[in-house]
Amino acid sequence: MQYCSLLLKAGAQTLKESGILNSRLDAEILLSSIAGKDRLELLSKENLKVSSEQAQFYHYLIERRKKREPIAYIIKKKEFFSLPFFINSNSLIPRPETELLVEKILGIYKNKKPYILDVGTGSGCIILSLLYSLPNARGVGLEISKNTIKIAKTNAKKILKSQIFKVKFEHSSIQNFSSEKHFDVIISNPPYIPTYEIKNLSDDVKNFEPKLALDGGKDGLDVIKKVIYKSKYILKSKGLLALEIGNGQYFKVSQILKSNFFRTKYLIKDFKNNIRCIISELNF
Repeated sequence: MQYCSLLLKAGAQTLKESGILNSRLDAEILLSSIAGKDRLELLSKENLKVSSEQAQFYHYLIERRKKREPIAYIIKKKEFFSLPFFINSNSLIPRPETELLVEKILGIYKNKKPYILDVGTGSGCIILSLLYSLPNARGVGLEISKNTIKIAKTNAKKILKSQIFKVKFEHSSIQNFSSEKHFDVIISNPPYIPTYEIKNLSDDVKNFEPKLALDGGKDGLDVIKKVIYKSKYILKSKGLLALEIGNGQYFKVSQILKSNFFRTKYLIKDFKNNIRCIISELNF
């Protein structure tokens, strides 16, 4: 048996020496996942111990984090909108900025019955958070990766439970998706990073997160253009298209929206005051 307090100290020191910014927090999260205790209990009980096997496994996880592997992939879990999502390296790690978009959509459709399409659903965090909080909503999640759809389906069972009938996942790109003009809202957090910028991302992102979910082509707008173009044919008139975009892409995206009969209704800024989400209405 080994004391958790000593393991935490050693783990945090190893990560700190490796240049990990949140070394103490990361060490706590990793040990919590192994000990089966929440961080508060871990820190408040000085005599808490784990087995030698658990301690050995903890050191293994510390080594993985030392190599910049994201915490979410190591513990296979990420909280999004206060819900626990299963995550692995086949899906993008949910970001706090995306929660702002979900929050806005929930406000717009509160007490309504929207039919929602989530393009590039990934872990399913957007569509499932919306369906969890909107009792009368139903939706479809589109995803081009078969491995990623498995993650979304796993999360649907965990999040929606007996209401899993509210969602359907389809293995398809937006271009090949066949649908009538009946969606109330289309929401997407597409890949929007220009190809040439991928190499400048942090090691945590560029070495571990799926390139398919990051690379938006030469100008970062390849998938965004496809989503906008197709949306005007499958959204109801006056339906909403909600897009997360990259920093500095607002002007170009707003012009593409305008030329495809969309009128901007809401802009959402991130925590650094950059426009990161555009919600527009279809007039077509």
